[in-house]
Amino acid sequence: MGDMPKPPLLFLCHRIPYPPNKGDKIRSFHLLHHLSQHFDIHLGSFVDDPDDWPWAPELEKYCASVFLRPLDSRLATLRSAWGFLSGQALSVPYYTDRKMLRWAESITARHGIQHAIVYSSSMAQFLPAGAANFLRKVIDFVDVDSDKWQQYAAQKPWPLNWIYRREARYLLALEQALAEQFDAGLFVSSAEADLFHQLSPHTAHKIGFYNNGVNCDYFDPAYDIADPQPSPYAEGSLPLVFTGAMDYWPNVDAVSWFVENVLPTLRRQHPHIVLTIVGGNPSSKVQRLAQHAGVTVTGRVPDVRPYLKHAIAAVAPMRIARGVQNKVLEAMAMARPVLVSAKGLEGIAAVDGEDVLLAETVEDYRCLIGRLVQGEYPQLGERARQCVKQGFSWEENLPEVVLLLGENFAVPRYARGQVTSD
Repeated sequence: MGDMPKPPLLFLCHRIPYPPNKGDKIRSFHLLHHLSQHFDIHLGSFVDDPDDWPWAPELEKYCASVFLRPLDSRLATLRSAWGFLSGQALSVPYYTDRKMLRWAESITARHGIQHAIVYSSSMAQFLPAGAANFLRKVIDFVDVDSDKWQQYAAQKPWPLNWIYRREARYLLALEQALAEQFDAGLFVSSAEADLFHQLSPHTAHKIGFYNNGVNCDYFDPAYDIADPQPSPYAEGSLPLVFTGAMDYWPNVDAVSWFVENVLPTLRRQHPHIVLTIVGGNPSSKVQRLAQHAGVTVTGRVPDVRPYLKHAIAAVAPMRIARGVQNKVLEAMAMARPVLVSAKGLEGIAAVDGEDVLLAETVEDYRCLIGRLVQGEYPQLGERARQCVKQGFSWEENLPEVVLLLGENFAVPRYARGQVTSD
């Protein structure tokens, strides 16, 4: 763009996009970083983890202005109950904040902002009242959240299953309405776009996707070649690893099922097999898993790469999932064998037996881990890394969003018919 001034952009995000240490923040940070090269960004976001506040100054490198609001999950949960009376998805009042709305209105008027990107459907409520006059508005839904709540409902007893079914229904109505209001709606993969196309066929012409990326220079098995780091595992063990935010229920559900159903069978076959659960904010249920033989719960670690590099395999036994699992992509980038469920592999164009190993049942894990221990699949890890390098590059995927924000008649890639499935 040379010396030409960059147009201002309103960027509304439900969680502070720094540090990029969990799935949604990895995507939002890279989106912010890329868009900052083309726009003067005015960022409005919430901070729901006190550990994130010290990182706020980092955002000034990418933004013309930053407005952050604290989000107390306990108060927000109480506030969300208003949705029952107001006929809204509970996620909307969870984030309701008058100061955020006033800031968005003020900053838009002050800078004459005519471009906006909303990250997560719950943030659309903060678009100024005159948003219909914006030149371009793009929403990154990321996942089809309504379907995720439907999956939650199938796993929970009454009355939670009723609440979750209601949330799925109301969220879908919100997603459909926002898809109509915005110039483009984006998802994390073509699989998510396909699903939303089925749920909202009348907005298909506006629906697209851009794949997540992985920093393969960072997630590189040779990252410590100049300064070799020791293995975090006990000598003589056969370590498996699960990574992820451990207060996120699909992750809690996945590791609980694995520890209670799969690990005992594996340890009878191979007594030296252990499972290390790596990730911040482990719930009480996850912490109790450490009472099982062969299980370690680390909590937040400064660097996940040693845990991936020195594991015989990463496991991702997801039973509830939407979107793309960054844990799978990062383990693949580290050239590790990954045993993953079909749900955990959605949106990733990897081939079973060549790039990853699909595992759904206890018997699947027993057989596949046995083969890995015996040295089978020697090329699996390197093929996995090549798969990620070819399909998940931020530099190749993010220009799609700039195009949609910048051109009045641009339509998403899905609608252009270039790609319809992974």
